[in-house]
Amino acid sequence: MSNSPSPRPASPPTVWPARGRHTGPAAEDVVRRRLKQLKADGVIHDHLEPEHTGPGGEKVFEARWLVPGEVTVRARLALSPLAGSGSGQGREWVLMAEAEQPWDPRWPSPATMFWPQGPGADWEYEAVTGLRLGEVTPLPDDDKDLRRVLRHAARDTWTLHVVVHEAMTPDERGRAAVVRVLPEGLRHRVVEHRAAPHRFRAVNWVLDDFDVRLPRGGALVLPGSPAPPGYDVRDFSVRSVFLDGTEPTELIDAVNRFAALPRPLPNGADRALTALREEWQLLTLEEELARARELVTMYSTALEAMTKSRDLYREAAERAHEALAVYRESEAEGTLPARRQTRTAAGSPFQQLARGLERLKGTALSLRPGTTPARRPKDGAASDDEGGSPAGGDAGTSPPAGGSKPRTGD
Repeated sequence: MSNSPSPRPASPPTVWPARGRHTGPAAEDVVRRRLKQLKADGVIHDHLEPEHTGPGGEKVFEARWLVPGEVTVRARLALSPLAGSGSGQGREWVLMAEAEQPWDPRWPSPATMFWPQGPGADWEYEAVTGLRLGEVTPLPDDDKDLRRVLRHAARDTWTLHVVVHEAMTPDERGRAAVVRVLPEGLRHRVVEHRAAPHRFRAVNWVLDDFDVRLPRGGALVLPGSPAPPGYDVRDFSVRSVFLDGTEPTELIDAVNRFAALPRPLPNGADRALTALREEWQLLTLEEELARARELVTMYSTALEAMTKSRDLYREAAERAHEALAVYRESEAEGTLPARRQTRTAAGSPFQQLARGLERLKGTALSLRPGTTPARRPKDGAASDDEGGSPAGGDAGTSPPAGGSKPRTGD
């Protein structure tokens, strides 16, 4: 059996997966207020909070809205307790959205349908490292922390990680995030790492383990693990990024091209996608009717199969009873045919062959003239040389008078 992990399924082009961390209190209340507000404003059609909770105390919210082009989007947000959170305030969130058409990054971000935007938002954090989404996050000066952050960033498939090297210390305009100009549907899935000018070698020392390198004064889109098909580090690295407030056109193009690559679903996203498709409860009237028809068809097919199976069983039982009745009548009349005894050959095939040759030999001798074997005289009888009776004489003739005394037992 192979020990290699099975490949993850490909991410459908219609889905928008995201994962993050909410660090503030009352995450569920924040989502409820946001959904109610957007429904009142007509941004979303409807929302629902299913009564049942998922595994491990998971809380679920569902929402539906239209994007430009009258395309329906369904989204499901799952909140679960944050691992290692002693205070119980932190929540990890997993958001899976699916549209009726391939996803367009220019559409509104599904995250903003559940979470409010603003400087005080507590949900814009990467799930594992806790780094801010869509903002500048300086890489740590400590080598151990640097390895931890970059290794996770190089393997992560939920979030797009961009590393930018500062050729020199930027001014106020250069400290703004360069990914701020990304489309809204992509901005909330990107972490921008900044490497200080003196940390160039330390950063590449870690990235060398993943066969990628950061250009001096440039930027790099990390591949994730596994890397998407068609990823070439030369196509997703930028030689120069000017941190002067101008739009980094080349870097934005590289991020958009990377986001468009076909990639496998992130680890754990297959479960979220299955729950979105199979456990969805926010149904319209038409969808409820369609589901009812599907249930009726399914039950009708199952009932028809059960009825057919019952009829076949009844027919087989009737035939078995008829055969049993015929057998009992024949047994009572004594007309049952005798069982044939199977003859089993005794001995090995070589022994059977030897016995057959012996029989054949005896038959051949009997057919040759003058080969009849002489009858052996009885014990005590004289042979031809001794004057006795010739072979083949009458066995019942009495011996002559004065002859030898008969033996005891003749």
